[in-house]
Formats: sequence, C-alpha cells, structure tokens
Amino acid sequence: MTLILGLDPGLGTTGWGLIRAEGNRLSHVANGQLKTVSTEPLPRRLAHLASQLEALLADRSPESAAVEEVFVNKNPQSTLKLGQARGVTLMIAARSGIDVAEYAARFVKKAVVGVGNADKAQVHAMVQRLLPGAAIAGPDAADALAVAITHAHHIASARRGL
Repeated sequence: MTLILGLDPGLGTTGWGLIRAEGNRLSHVANGQLKTVSTEPLPRRLAHLASQLEALLADRSPESAAVEEVFVNKNPQSTLKLGQARGVTLMIAARSGIDVAEYAARFVKKAVVGVGNADKAQVHAMVQRLLPGAAIAGPDAADALAVAITHAHHIASARRGL
C-alpha cells in the first residue's frame, strides 16, 4: 500500500489530493485546498503556502508526491507567480524526504481520461468515477487527485516493467 499526494500548484489556491494505491486498486483518502490571501505581499503568500504544505505533509505522511507542471498563460506575470508557487510545492515536498514526480497537464489528461486534450469537466468526471464516493473540495482538488492517479499508474507500470 502506498499513499500518494497529488498537488495542483497555484498562488491563490493549491489543490491537494491523497490516494491509497494497493496494486491496481486506488482509493480516496482525502483532498482539499491550500489558500493564500491575494492582498498579502508575494513573499508572505509563498511563506504561508509553504507552512500549509508542511503541516499537510506532517499530518498525512505520504510516501510520494506528484506535482503538475506549469503551463504557460497568456499573462507572463501569472505564469511567473504560478511558477513560484510550484517551486514552493516542489521544495517543501522534497525537503520532507519523499520522492517527488512531475507530470505535464496533457500527460495527466491522457492518463486519466485517455486523451491529452480532455477538458476539465472530463477529467473531473473520470476522477469521480475512479474514486467513487469521494467528496471533492473543488476543481483544484480534483486536478490534484488526477495528478495522484497519474502517479499511481506510473508506479504500477514501472513495477510491471512497462
């Protein structure tokens, strides 16, 4: 049995989802959102995100984490802020001593839905189908669960030597 934490980084909201993988069987453990206050200065927001993630890792003790890679927005400032939030999630997860994987959004969509150009609604519907009964805390948490599912599939494939 492996506990996998998926993270969908964002400066305003970082989604997280924790699943249990037992061979090919996946089950939902928990999910939620880490939020920062938009009126706070950027360094304070990043520090708050780091503190929240440290508390989550200490509380849940996952064995590995997976983080969605940054996609480029039309607004360069938004992309930069997203990258900084993503850097915080990677650093805090790695500093906790767990293995951290990264997956492109297209790869996550393909792993969960079967096509790399799936829309958010399709991804969320498949997450609900793959983790029946999970009360999902919002779209960012659903995306984080999709990243965790992708990582679970990757681990299972690696074990089988695929």
